[in-house]
Amino acid sequence: MNHQVRKAVFPVAGLGTRFLPATKASPKEMLPVVDKPVIPYAVAEAIDAGITEMIFVTGRTKRAIEDHFDRSPELEIELAQRGREELLDMLRSMLPTNVSCLYIRQPEPLGLGHAVLCALPAVGDEPFAVVLPDDLIHHPSRGCLAQMIDEFDDTCSAVLAVQDVPADATDQYGIISADEPSRQLSRVRAIVEKPPPQDAPSTLAVVGRYLLPPAIFEHLLRTPRGAGGEIQLTDAISALLQDSKVNAFRFEGRRFDCGSKIGFLEATVPLALERDDLKEPFRAVLGTLL
Repeated sequence: MNHQVRKAVFPVAGLGTRFLPATKASPKEMLPVVDKPVIPYAVAEAIDAGITEMIFVTGRTKRAIEDHFDRSPELEIELAQRGREELLDMLRSMLPTNVSCLYIRQPEPLGLGHAVLCALPAVGDEPFAVVLPDDLIHHPSRGCLAQMIDEFDDTCSAVLAVQDVPADATDQYGIISADEPSRQLSRVRAIVEKPPPQDAPSTLAVVGRYLLPPAIFEHLLRTPRGAGGEIQLTDAISALLQDSKVNAFRFEGRRFDCGSKIGFLEATVPLALERDDLKEPFRAVLGTLL
């Protein structure tokens, strides 16, 4: 087995009903935070971590994602003729030449575990990342995936990104118990999908980034439908724990839940304020509003 993480799976087949009517004809992953859709933030994080194969598990309404990462010769010609070299360079550098994209259809919405299982033919016998673009994790210098891959290189064990959540929110996440939960890296002993607060083993939640060994597919193939009638990735990780080490990793950076309206709005403000071309006028606008 190749221990280098070269592939990332992006499960993007969801309907985005929380953002209707904006998502009626446009994927939620294409909603912009400042002037860039959500999905390129996740792809850029993967590229910065050294990942070169992007595997998108999509649905029939997600063609815009494929178009976004494709070349647009007509637009490039138009920009060149107008002398818009900065915009042209930005478009051409969106995907480095050594990075490839593959698109796989999820035939029916059977959960995150099923979406990951759909990627089996493309992943093969390699460790891989799973990236949930709704979780926009921002760090000014080193992305969450790059931090996790450093830990994976040291241990060759599965790594789950985790953070503390409010006690009354455990029923929205996969929740773990760990040997030393306060440490940045700790061994996971148990994981349960969306437990009610009174049953949660802790408040340490798995969020949007996973590094997994190919053995996870064997467990996914045997995983029955669980919470919500779906095949849960959490249940397969719980089975993986019986014969493999799994680590929880407290990442450095700030997570924005862009799957919710409040999280989406929350992400826009600090990311806009980091932009040299926007921070002063935007700060002035915020001052007048607040």
